[in-house]
Amino acid sequence: MHDLKELRKNLEIYKKKFENRNADFSIDEFNRLDNNNRDLIHKKETLEQEKKLLSKSKDKTNREKSKKITNQIDKLILQQKETQKNLNKILFNLPNISCKDVPIGKDEKQNKLVKKFGKIKNFDFNLKSHIELGNKDNNIDFDSSKKLSGSRFVVLRDKFALLERALINFMLDIHTTQFSYIEISPPLIVNEDVMFGTGQLPKFEDDQFEIKFDGSDQKKFLIPTAEVVLTNLVKKSNLSIKELPQRFVAATPCFRKEAGSYGKDTKGMMRQHQFYKVELVSIVEPQKCLNELDRMLNCAEEVLKKLDIPYQIILLSSGDMGFSAEKTFDIEVWIPSEKKYREISSCSSCSTFQARRMGAKYKTNKGNEFVGTLNGSGLAVGRLMIALLENNQNKDGSISIPNNLKKYMNNLDKI
Repeated sequence: MHDLKELRKNLEIYKKKFENRNADFSIDEFNRLDNNNRDLIHKKETLEQEKKLLSKSKDKTNREKSKKITNQIDKLILQQKETQKNLNKILFNLPNISCKDVPIGKDEKQNKLVKKFGKIKNFDFNLKSHIELGNKDNNIDFDSSKKLSGSRFVVLRDKFALLERALINFMLDIHTTQFSYIEISPPLIVNEDVMFGTGQLPKFEDDQFEIKFDGSDQKKFLIPTAEVVLTNLVKKSNLSIKELPQRFVAATPCFRKEAGSYGKDTKGMMRQHQFYKVELVSIVEPQKCLNELDRMLNCAEEVLKKLDIPYQIILLSSGDMGFSAEKTFDIEVWIPSEKKYREISSCSSCSTFQARRMGAKYKTNKGNEFVGTLNGSGLAVGRLMIALLENNQNKDGSISIPNNLKKYMNNLDKI
């Protein structure tokens, strides 16, 4: 969310920046609602002052005047609430603005390649996809998952289930011991306020899985990413500067409807309704956000380096970034069966955008200010499995286990 005072002072500048984010912003509509809202608030406050003066008077005739004023105030309150609601529809759906060094563009075509790492293997046999590799002994079982839950779910068996668990523990150990993230085991169901705080609501409500509770008016949602709960740990807080930075990591299932992805990645484990992800979140002083982004990116990269999986880093354009981000790096891993790189992590700085929505502040010499927030996948487990299986496959259909992962796989050399 944006500073309303700054928005009012720089409407044309913000309009251009929102256009760079593929967002429409009507200055006329904003001014109409904003001016009307302020006018209603002023009228209400004026009447409240008048009523207060009347209440101090002992003149009995003022009672009728006071009742009339109360009725006027009640009407103004209703009008102002409706106007504020319409104004919020605009404000709550405006994305964060991008940093100066972010490429301006409408979509991924303007993304910028930052670097490549690792050597792509040359296989002297016919490559198999992760689906084909998993067909052996039915270790990646889509038929059972369809009977249980429908499409875009999977059942993993035996050593493949072990591999999923091993990758989670491997990544958690890296991030906690090597990079000092604090491990969190969070709830998987959250309320509307929490989803609003990180920017999933109201704009992306259709993408979320809502939970129905009997006798409750408040909506609850399955988390689409642990970012939601980890970032909101500092919701409505006022931290001391000594408490910063805070760095959290969690391995959780994530739940997404994947609305708008119909026809994309319908086969295999690439795009699921439920998947595991190891998520990184940092809470820092706002001026340290971009340095922290580089640090977070390095933490996510380290996983792939230790597993010897080729990858590349992409700086996303203004039109391809997520709603809350000011700057985003994507990490893409090499998928041999597709002969291309696919996203496995997005690391984003959100500056104070989410903190304003959450009411998350810290104490400074100048007063209380909003914190900076960052989030990144460290990494998506299903996609990491795909990359590991395909890049480490052998001619006989077995998969070699990377040396750094063997102790998490009961010292197996292959599966």
